[in-house]
Amino acid sequence: MNDLTAETPVHSFVPGGRRRHGRSPRGSTGVRRAIVLALALPVTSAALADPSAFAAEKGIGTTAQDTAAGRTLGAGDQRMVVNLKTRVLDPRLGSEVGGVVLDSASDTTLWDHNGATALMPASNTKLATATAALTVLGPDHTFTTKVLYGNGTLTLVGGGDRTLTGADLAELAKTAVAGLQAAGPTSVKVAVDDSLFGEPTLADGWNTGYYPDSVAPVRALVVDGHAVQDPSIDAGQVFARQLTAAGVTVDGTVTRATAGPGAVPVARHRSAPLAEIVHKMIKVSDNDIAETLLRMTALGAGRPATFEGGTKVVRQVLSLRYGVSLDHFEMHDGSGLSRADRIPAATLAEILELLTQPRYSPTLGSILDGLPVSGEAGSTLGPEWGRFDDVNSKCAVGKVRAKTGTLTGAIALSGLTRGKDGKWKVFSFIENNSTAAPNDIKDAMDGLAATVNGCWA
Repeated sequence: MNDLTAETPVHSFVPGGRRRHGRSPRGSTGVRRAIVLALALPVTSAALADPSAFAAEKGIGTTAQDTAAGRTLGAGDQRMVVNLKTRVLDPRLGSEVGGVVLDSASDTTLWDHNGATALMPASNTKLATATAALTVLGPDHTFTTKVLYGNGTLTLVGGGDRTLTGADLAELAKTAVAGLQAAGPTSVKVAVDDSLFGEPTLADGWNTGYYPDSVAPVRALVVDGHAVQDPSIDAGQVFARQLTAAGVTVDGTVTRATAGPGAVPVARHRSAPLAEIVHKMIKVSDNDIAETLLRMTALGAGRPATFEGGTKVVRQVLSLRYGVSLDHFEMHDGSGLSRADRIPAATLAEILELLTQPRYSPTLGSILDGLPVSGEAGSTLGPEWGRFDDVNSKCAVGKVRAKTGTLTGAIALSGLTRGKDGKWKVFSFIENNSTAAPNDIKDAMDGLAATVNGCWA
């Protein structure tokens, strides 16, 4: 499932339409979207009577003619809003639910239910991490793992490549051995240098049960995504075994050390481009890749490679570069495993809306391509996870692209779909603290997405 080559081919998904984002002051995007469409039909107006946080900001009127776009809500959107108003109250979702639906072609919020409420977003946090990484580093950026030789020691230097494989290390060992043989030494010591990343290696809000299986302590060197307490030493041990197999004697055990200034480069490996790595991270919701990218993004912006440094850069990119509202936004890690993270549904929808703008496609396109497709095997929306397989949501198989999020006490689904009118809709749904079974909660959320699509009318 984590093998990029084994994933289902990406479906064509190219939303378009007039966009609004720009270099807006912090918070202005939320104000621009503070228009929750109310309908002319009496039953619909009554259904929208509860003012949302967005609507309250602008003193919303009661008819569709009062929208900023000056257009009447279509029949499909009218039905969607009425249905969402009812279906968001599904007991399976509990009482702590936030949701937003944006229209991709106009400056309007079609539906909002506690959209500005800060909720635990789980892995939807990765949308913010990916946006910042691609913006700061660029989609063509690669990560370099090096081998240096000095004072009888081969030092494996981590460069933040969370996709490094055993085969990659074997090639590094082969190249290093060839250099050693030419120089004469037949025995070496092996060290690892993971000094690129600072402490701590565990984020605020991570339960002890999360690591090393759900996420490993964050270090700059790892091989084959091994779920171990010390990924760097583990990678060094794999490297040492490969050197031994190639005929070089390794003296002693693998140690951690910073390569000296006089050490000579003898081998290097470059990762795949960042766009491919982000695609994989989003498709299978890889926590370890997300945490590594957060650190590398911090470095790319000239900040320390720490959780704090990375999250500060994410905030700057979202607010200053893209004008995304950060009201009630709190981020402590890159993966969303932190139970201290809080992101409103409205903010997640704004991030996703960037993906519908052609001007951002060269930079952020791999996020859109990586979003799991409803019913896509090998992704987090695949049938193996029981997604989009009940009577209400199965009509939306192949019609929704969305990022999942699942923690104990938090389930989220944020993405894009084409509505009944054929236009692209951006949505985000988050629930916290429902007492229903997780699979039942996910069925209810899939039903909300099917509602936005319009197939469950």
